[in-house]
Amino acid sequence: MSKITPLDYSQKANWCKIPQIAKEFDTFYVYATEYILNSMEDGAPDYADMNNTEMLEGAESEYLLHATAFADSTNVFMPFYRQVGLRYAGEVWKRDGIFDAAVADMPYSDIVAALDYYFEHYNGGRPFIIAGHSQGSAIVKMVLKKYFKEHPEYYSRMIAAYPIGYAFTKAEFRAYPHMKFATGECDTGVIITWNTEGPKNREVNAHTCVLQPGSMSINPLNWKLDNTYAPASMNLGSLWPNEKTGELEIVDLGADAQVFPDRGVVVTHAKGEEMPEEKAAVASLFFGPDGRHGEDYALFYCNIKENVAKRIAAYQSKK
Repeated sequence: MSKITPLDYSQKANWCKIPQIAKEFDTFYVYATEYILNSMEDGAPDYADMNNTEMLEGAESEYLLHATAFADSTNVFMPFYRQVGLRYAGEVWKRDGIFDAAVADMPYSDIVAALDYYFEHYNGGRPFIIAGHSQGSAIVKMVLKKYFKEHPEYYSRMIAAYPIGYAFTKAEFRAYPHMKFATGECDTGVIITWNTEGPKNREVNAHTCVLQPGSMSINPLNWKLDNTYAPASMNLGSLWPNEKTGELEIVDLGADAQVFPDRGVVVTHAKGEEMPEEKAAVASLFFGPDGRHGEDYALFYCNIKENVAKRIAAYQSKK
């Protein structure tokens, strides 16, 4: 395979968000798969280029839905990158049981180049969070395994990682002992993640593209790893579009949460996003009949925002 030339991140057009520096801490956010329906078309390329409108518009939307959870406490940086389409990611998942290999070349190379540029030109030595969702979290997992092992000078300043919505397994933590899974709501230098489902997925033991044997999840309401139930009364608010205006607002969706360690998921009884038939069929194929993958952030939005502030405070207290 020929060597991939990554995007040039000295070009501001290759960044979705470059913030004004107003906080003492940063977040580097990697967006999820947004090249979805277009990737299913006949002759569609396996990877989106930087002219792919579906990906570019999706990344902007994801910034509002996900990355803003970090914006109260940090300066949020968000690069564009050339990502794998859902169709090809699905082919790799069917072949390998996980789609890690689909992001290991071009997507990972772009994000490594973005990180290099970020640390050299934008970070200024500030402590940081690295976060993502779905495909973005698969790339963040590779960053945690490889890039930060090669750059301990950066890793030592990592407040926490939030690569939500992708498999992190017990075997991986044994194989990469420099990575630590969170054990509570205030530990730092750790990985915080979960995969959200409705109860039917667990009942039928649904096969999904973001789970593997030994997957781990932490409860985003009580920050426990065991099956202690967290009622919806512990939820500080979900981020959801207004049915009439479409504007995002903080609402009470009755989103409870319970970890099931045997499956490595968080189960909620809150409703999922209502999707057009074509998109719903694709979501079911990849995330099971009762998936809540698209709502990993939205359902627990205010609790994530509060947790970011708590982990930053804990990090500061150690300095």
